[in-house]
Amino acid sequence: MFSSYLLHTWIAATLLAIAAGSLGYFVVLRRSAFAAHALPLAAFPGGALATLLGFAPLWGLAGFALLGVAFLRFFTRLGRRDVAIGLLLSSFLALGGLFLSLGREYAARVYGLLFGEVLGISAASLLPLGLLSLTVVLLLLWRFPDLLLQSSQSELAMARAISPVRMEWFFLILLALVSAAAVPVVGTLLVFTLLVSPAAAAQRLSAHPYRAWLLAILLAELLSWSSIALSYWSNWPLSFFVGTQGALLFLLSRILTRT
Repeated sequence: MFSSYLLHTWIAATLLAIAAGSLGYFVVLRRSAFAAHALPLAAFPGGALATLLGFAPLWGLAGFALLGVAFLRFFTRLGRRDVAIGLLLSSFLALGGLFLSLGREYAARVYGLLFGEVLGISAASLLPLGLLSLTVVLLLLWRFPDLLLQSSQSELAMARAISPVRMEWFFLILLALVSAAAVPVVGTLLVFTLLVSPAAAAQRLSAHPYRAWLLAILLAELLSWSSIALSYWSNWPLSFFVGTQGALLFLLSRILTRT
């Protein structure tokens, strides 16, 4: 389980869990789970295009995730947010399908982008992954009080001249960066689990904002580590353990806090 070929996997999962757990707290607090599902899928065509053109997938993922933020904000101004997210999902998935169809390894690429390639993480990919994760955490710590206030007490935040529009841009950009970092590891479809499940469980277990935030990071780490270990021992897909354990984690938190 701690063999040299898995070392990059452990490092990548640890970095990703810190970033996803940190931001996941605000995903749940702001009730933005639908956006947390949409932006990783918006990154999907970026990874496909990067593979088609022969450059590092991470930069394509990040570029299209940020493009998805702009798309989401533009169409939200024209109508309802849920409609904007639906348009984002349908159009970017169609674009990703086009890019994948132009390549030669269609099936392998689809599987890798949707479910991750946790055993295919190279040493070269750890540096940009670490930089993205560090950037997300530092930016989040920089604006943590303002984002917390705007997410939980929007009227008080407006009274203190904290712009809800700027905070929404800030939050979505961080979510795009986490999505880009997570897709190569756990895949497009499971970023949602890593962002939402640990944070939702943490908020059930603690009402104190900072304790719940730290607990969300810890639970994200435990979810990532245990999924890797179980995948290694059983030879079953990592995606299966991330998804099922994420659901069980939230269920356990409900049981423990039942009144």
